[in-house]
Amino acid sequence: MKKLSILLLLFVSCNKLDENPDAIITVSQFYKTQSDAISAVSAIYSTLNTDAAGDFPMYGRNLNLMTGNGSDDQIFSPSNTNTDVRALGTATYVPANDRIKKNWQQHYFGISRANVAIDNIPNINFDTTLRSRLIRESKFIRALLYFNIVRFWGEAPLILHDPTSIDVSKQKVTRAPKDSIYAQIIADLTDATLLPATYSGANTGRATSGAAHALLAKVYVTRREWAKALTELNTVINGGYGYDLFSNYLDAFQQATKNGKEHIFSVQFGTNLGAKNSTQNLSSGDFSSFNTAVYPGDQPADSTLYQLFAANDTRRNVTFFTSLYNAATGKYVTFTPARFAKFIDYSISPLTNQAQSGINFPVIRYADILLLDAEVLNEINGAPTADAYAAINRVRSRAGIADLTTGLNQADFRDSVFLERRKEFIQEGMRWFDLARRGGTYLYDALKKFPDKTGAAVKDTLFPIPQSERDINSELTQNPGW
Repeated sequence: MKKLSILLLLFVSCNKLDENPDAIITVSQFYKTQSDAISAVSAIYSTLNTDAAGDFPMYGRNLNLMTGNGSDDQIFSPSNTNTDVRALGTATYVPANDRIKKNWQQHYFGISRANVAIDNIPNINFDTTLRSRLIRESKFIRALLYFNIVRFWGEAPLILHDPTSIDVSKQKVTRAPKDSIYAQIIADLTDATLLPATYSGANTGRATSGAAHALLAKVYVTRREWAKALTELNTVINGGYGYDLFSNYLDAFQQATKNGKEHIFSVQFGTNLGAKNSTQNLSSGDFSSFNTAVYPGDQPADSTLYQLFAANDTRRNVTFFTSLYNAATGKYVTFTPARFAKFIDYSISPLTNQAQSGINFPVIRYADILLLDAEVLNEINGAPTADAYAAINRVRSRAGIADLTTGLNQADFRDSVFLERRKEFIQEGMRWFDLARRGGTYLYDALKKFPDKTGAAVKDTLFPIPQSERDINSELTQNPGW
């Protein structure tokens, strides 16, 4: 009888189960107010500079491990014991590489947050202008993330809505064709061109219409749709946005000049936020040991990168340092090869404490637009035009070097533009993309020149689909050669 009573009690208890407990917030419960919508979009931006699991951020570290260490620009630091980071630096990585997996996860996590916002914000009743703006900001970031994905991995899952089922079998998706991914990127960015041209106060740093046109230009250049690219570039250059180069190259990478006239879109970072996953880590580390053998920062693949710069090129001493002053000994310590300095936060005192560097990560600078303009004009006209020379020479002039030699043919001018891009954008997440988009064996030929890049192969123009993703999703095929 006692057992029967217990069973009856359990039965009655189960019948009283509240299927909508107040302690659990569902999507339908959360998206109710303007404040909810703003918070949702802020959470999308946060996926660019933080990691939910406490790992290093996408921009400011993890993305650069693929675009920098994976290119001919740099290798891992001598003290780095992470075998997956070292494998990226030597081009010996495999589909199980943890840093490749982390980049995949971070990109799709950001896309998931964007999808939720895009789907739910339209259902909230508040100021229509702000509501439209928030949706377009979400689309801009989704487009940026998919643009990275399609360039890193080629065909990839194109997910535009948050899953509505917990059935794992229904979550298995195939890889969408690249053209389908690009069509979505272009659609999102086209809508984002209706964003405000500028912001002020606490909204500074958000995606703008100028940023959408600039990113569209980069998309069209990557697809070699030169005429469409030129239209977007002309809009950015002549559209009244007020973009321009800083007179001093250093100002593109300092706290006092954040979100300035050269910054079209930047991922925002702050100094001393107190957490590894909310700080920019590209030039961070404790310089105080002065141990050149174990200095923690990533370093150039070899001395040839430093030697690309003329002695009077002002970018060289912004991008690198070759010595540090040791106050304990009263002497300078020389570093060979030179070490990266572009993202050192000079507002921090003492300078040696860079664990909390707050330099923004510039996703698109005006210098990028000028060099793309030079490239596109050369491709459209079959040879460099006067305007193409003027565009590249504006970048060179700011660097303090002479104008480019005139009379170049199309191929030589193209090479000159890519060389200028390499010198201008070191550590800014562009080198691997630039090599890969040239097609053929450009990336392989660049990597194989370095003894450290022992695993370089033609297949490296696409990264492998992470093995862990294929283990749980049998619908995912692998890239050729992997």
